[in-house]
Amino acid sequence: MFKALMLVGIGGFFGSIARYGVKLLTDKYMPANFPYGTFIVNIVGCFIIGILFGMAARNQAGSSTWLVLATGFCGAFTTFSTFALENNMLLADKQSSTAVIYTLLSLVLGLFLCRWGMGLVR
Repeated sequence: MFKALMLVGIGGFFGSIARYGVKLLTDKYMPANFPYGTFIVNIVGCFIIGILFGMAARNQAGSSTWLVLATGFCGAFTTFSTFALENNMLLADKQSSTAVIYTLLSLVLGLFLCRWGMGLVR
């Protein structure tokens, strides 16, 4: 258990630094009219976790690799990658209704609760 926690922590350390680095670069070099940093980490994270899942499914990546790169790095880099993977897994398991409900609830409740939280501290 301790080893797994350390592996996730190491990946998370680098994922959070990478996320912050992307934000710094996009804030410096891209127009401020669109959240480029978040968009970039989300789509790149989805691509990375897709590659990792494919590798794990073909036994080309073990559990330690998954913990460091998927759970740790991608988890800190973006949680959207996990959300995308989970939805793809639901769709692959022919649970499209669950995928749609999960997506809509995540989006609607996430936006609502964020707004509510913002309002609570005003």
